[in-house]
Amino acid sequence: MLITIPLQKLRQSKLDNILSLTRENLSGVRVIRAFCKENDEDQGFKTANNALFLTQNKVGAISAILNPITIVIINFAIMAVISMGANMTYHGILTQGAVVALYNYMAQILVELLKLANLILNITKAVASAKRINEVLAKTPSEQKDLGDELKGIDSIEFNDVSYYYSGSNANSLSNVNFKAKRGEVIGIVGSTGAGKSTLVNLIPAFYNASSGNVLINGKGIETYSKQTVREHIAYVPQKSVLFKGSIKDNLLFSSNATEVEIQKALNIAQANNIVSERKQGLDAMVEQGGKNLSGGQKQRLSIARALLKNSDVLILDDSFSALDNNTDKALRQGLSTLDNTPIIFIVSQRTSTVANADKIIVLDDGKMVGYGKESELLTNCDVYKEIYNAQFKR
Repeated sequence: MLITIPLQKLRQSKLDNILSLTRENLSGVRVIRAFCKENDEDQGFKTANNALFLTQNKVGAISAILNPITIVIINFAIMAVISMGANMTYHGILTQGAVVALYNYMAQILVELLKLANLILNITKAVASAKRINEVLAKTPSEQKDLGDELKGIDSIEFNDVSYYYSGSNANSLSNVNFKAKRGEVIGIVGSTGAGKSTLVNLIPAFYNASSGNVLINGKGIETYSKQTVREHIAYVPQKSVLFKGSIKDNLLFSSNATEVEIQKALNIAQANNIVSERKQGLDAMVEQGGKNLSGGQKQRLSIARALLKNSDVLILDDSFSALDNNTDKALRQGLSTLDNTPIIFIVSQRTSTVANADKIIVLDDGKMVGYGKESELLTNCDVYKEIYNAQFKR
């Protein structure tokens, strides 16, 4: 066991490597074909598979010794019992029946020890797997504990000198961010790739806890509310649109029990009504796993419609317009201005045209907030925003 447990752990890690390579190749098959890397990937799989094969052979060889050794030891013990028993019977110390009984006991022990040997093999595999599972279970969640305070609605969100860094990172992803958003306002967030835009909006629904500073909801620290009660008032559309296998209607009603009229209104605002009307089954048309039978823009629009049906106090759109053409982008933004519940809307975008009419625009650069205000103000006093704007509109 001392020898095989570490080897079983090594075997599991190499099996993981095989599964990761297989998954990566299947999900990226088009990219692999486009760059003619089939042979390279095939060779990589063979190398990883051969490493797993050699480890499994070594573990199997050591494990296979267990049963023969157990049998040999027990049979030698039986030989010793019969030999000593015959001698003692000859001298009248034991009866023949006692020797036969002892032999039977030894035979029964042999059977049970063989079962134990097989059990040990399974235990060594289980211990190796259990250690790996425990690594996941031992991780401390970054979310705050549920304190149970009720949140009836969100009227304002404030960042007070908020900074955040990811575990294992040497630098802050966000540094000293300060702003306040009130009910009915549209807040645009722009910046280069890796500037910290998604990190900022992920702090609002408490997906992460601020490393320093305070995130305030209605003037109180977000940590005073339970995660669930905060998220009940927030609708979130992530960068990568996620749809589930089932009908379009099932996906739209993922977080609400909206009526047909409300569904149609949300589809109109999200510019997604043509997605439904083009299909014979309408709302009952099926969506494949991951939305594979829909384009990127269609998935984004349906994800936005699903978020709108939640009728929440805060709507977060994390780069959710990236796959939309300019006309659809404009129509969708106009539709958002007609929402009855006047939520706080956060729009993360790479395009300045998407956030041009926002009440306030936050400009991030390398995790720092380098600009805050209306577009007219930023074009005057924020070099980073002017650079992004000019790159997109001036040729």
